[in-house]
Amino acid sequence: MRLGVLDVGSNTVHFLVVDAHPGAAPLPAYSHKAELRLAELLDEAGGISEPGVAKLIDMVSSSLRVAEDKGVVDILPFATSAVREAVNGEEVLGRVAAETGVELQVLSGQDEARLTFLAVRRWFGWSSGRLLNLDIGGGSLEIACGLDEQPDVACSLPLGAGRLTGRWLPGDIADPDHLRELRRHIRAEMATVVGEISRLGPPDHAVATSKTFKQLARMTGAAPADAGPYADRRLTRSGLSAWLPRLSGMTVAERAQIPGVSEGRAKQLLAGALVADAAMDLFGLEELDICPWALREGIILRRLDAMDSPADRRRPALTT
Repeated sequence: MRLGVLDVGSNTVHFLVVDAHPGAAPLPAYSHKAELRLAELLDEAGGISEPGVAKLIDMVSSSLRVAEDKGVVDILPFATSAVREAVNGEEVLGRVAAETGVELQVLSGQDEARLTFLAVRRWFGWSSGRLLNLDIGGGSLEIACGLDEQPDVACSLPLGAGRLTGRWLPGDIADPDHLRELRRHIRAEMATVVGEISRLGPPDHAVATSKTFKQLARMTGAAPADAGPYADRRLTRSGLSAWLPRLSGMTVAERAQIPGVSEGRAKQLLAGALVADAAMDLFGLEELDICPWALREGIILRRLDAMDSPADRRRPALTT
């Protein structure tokens, strides 16, 4: 069947069309996205501004047209931290539903962590043992760890690259004092969950998902996107540490010239690098494998798991 996943994130609204059926990997067929950066379109009260709501409604409407053109039979619409934490989030959801007919499901931070973990587990398989996954979004950092498809620990922290950039690094070049304050803030916030995860024991496989981690890995020498999803990609702590001083002194335009860094995310790159560096340091990780699957794939896999497979209906029941 052809599914559409509508992901309303803090940075990007992404409508991904996939061909999928139970027991097989979902195959991307078409991508439609726009960098709305909703986390940056907040008014003084902490709500999504009217221009932000209008842009979101336009994007949802255009996604519906894409779905019709591409033969999508079911749409899985969800929203993450930008809508979840906006003071007018319920009003925004109502506006979207009234004007487009799409009812966005707002995921909790723990739901994001669990679903992303599911995608990572399916990608790397059981041989990975205890998995630790890190995901830096625009509004939050998700961390999950465990031995099964459902993590033993799943948590979400307000350490998204967009959120931190807007609050701590608004200028073109980072102010050294602000940079030190942000580094302390990130590490203090992350330290609140380190003990809970460390009690599970050291991970057998440490993994990272999200656009931020992909760009950091590319910056430090990982294969480019056109090498395909099966290319091995890693972010090393030594490579990231070597880049941090350089990033701190760059303008946004200079960061955008780094191979693999998009113009729209160049401003957030430094904050994302600080979060990644803190996580690798506090969790004692020398490298992270980059997984091409993340939250959207987790949503699709959970949907497929809930379907009745015709093959299963034909298979004789096991008897003793």
